[in-house]
Amino acid sequence: MKNKIRNKLLGGTSRRGIIGSTIIYFLLISIGFIYLYPLLHMLSTSLMSLSDLLDSSIRWIPSTLYWTNFRNAFIVMNYWETLARHVIIAATPAILQTAMCSLTAYGFARFKFRGKIILMGIMLLTFVIPPQILMMPTFLLYTDLGLIGTLYAFTLPALLGQGLQSAVMILIFYQFYKPIPDALLEAAEIDGASQLRIYISLGIRSAIPAIIVVFTFSFVFYWNETYLTNLFLGNRVGGASTVWTTLLLELERFQASHAAFFPVGASSQANRLNEAVTFSGTLLAIAPLVLLAGFLQKYLVESIDGAGITGE
Repeated sequence: MKNKIRNKLLGGTSRRGIIGSTIIYFLLISIGFIYLYPLLHMLSTSLMSLSDLLDSSIRWIPSTLYWTNFRNAFIVMNYWETLARHVIIAATPAILQTAMCSLTAYGFARFKFRGKIILMGIMLLTFVIPPQILMMPTFLLYTDLGLIGTLYAFTLPALLGQGLQSAVMILIFYQFYKPIPDALLEAAEIDGASQLRIYISLGIRSAIPAIIVVFTFSFVFYWNETYLTNLFLGNRVGGASTVWTTLLLELERFQASHAAFFPVGASSQANRLNEAVTFSGTLLAIAPLVLLAGFLQKYLVESIDGAGITGE
């Protein structure tokens, strides 16, 4: 009887006990609450009117769903046009970075040449060096080359294998290409295939899981990057503002933009910026990435599992 009670509470080798399950679920619920609480708070506040915000009795559930906050945020952020430009800024270098990191990693993994270890060390060094050290020299270089204010400030480094966190992306591909059986590649060479043909036919096709992982990570890095985007694209060139902007940059300028679109009259405070409108803009800024993560979660997990499969 004591052993049965002990097994139920503590569990055994084949199952988890009540105490262990309770601790795990408690930790999961606590961690989930920590992540969800800010989102739920922003969503609840963004749907409140000015009278609800001033009413101390209303905390979580608004008296009415006040959608005007989202409408104003749409107008202030010029949402659809800004979203399209943000997607281009994030997706274009992410695609180029995925392609170049794949090709670079394939060369490191499948070929032996002089200085290979030194080149890989230099590649890893680009990840170790703090990016703050390189920001101002890079900005001055891009200014001399006329890249400031253009999309080339992100696409050219990605095309040359020096995009955001490129060293990590190359390592992901390298760990994936390394276990490919040499016999498979030698068989392709015997059949007369060139190295480029082998890379396209065998390397890329077998690296689809790694491609999905690297592209997703690259897209998220470029989407969330604000400092470099503001430095390279948010500056004025020739006295005129650049055409490239992102939702995150517009969120930084939200207060000034709101005052320009909705000036506060002398007798009316209805257009005054409040936290409900600010939270509405914040939710609109993070909504595309949240939806993308929910849509790609299944494929991303499968790709990560697939990238862990080794060859002979």
